[in-house]
Amino acid sequence: MASINFNINGKDQSIDVDPQMPLLWAIRDVVGLKGTKYGCGVAQCGACTVHLNGEAVRSCVTRVGRANGQKIMTIEGLSENNNHPLQLAWQEIDVPQCGYCHSGQIMSAAVLLRENPNPTDQDIDNAMAGNICRCGTYLRIRKAIHLAAGGMQQKVGKNE
Repeated sequence: MASINFNINGKDQSIDVDPQMPLLWAIRDVVGLKGTKYGCGVAQCGACTVHLNGEAVRSCVTRVGRANGQKIMTIEGLSENNNHPLQLAWQEIDVPQCGYCHSGQIMSAAVLLRENPNPTDQDIDNAMAGNICRCGTYLRIRKAIHLAAGGMQQKVGKNE
């Protein structure tokens, strides 16, 4: 056991766990944030994607010890009122069917749009290739990312 300290969704957190514990279980079972999902456990599906210092990581294979002293953002921290442009676009396009993968999808898409605010279809396909949707809503995911990109650009324009 070790004391692991990190900032999660803007709040400082200290937990006493084995540093080898997957970050996913620390987030879900110790901190109590359930939006990040367990999918495959081997970093192949993307359901567990969170941001670690702004980078999209698979929390099922990221050891909590790596997060010591770092900043973590989960789907719960993406926006205060579920009004991030991606969340709004997901709702407008009605992307989810079962919805299981979508917190990971949105977290991956958020990094994509931060790094590339006007992605092409190919950019989206490349960035999202590691996120599996068992319901096959890939075309709606792509459409929602384009919609969110436009919303984010409008938001930036209003702030200038």
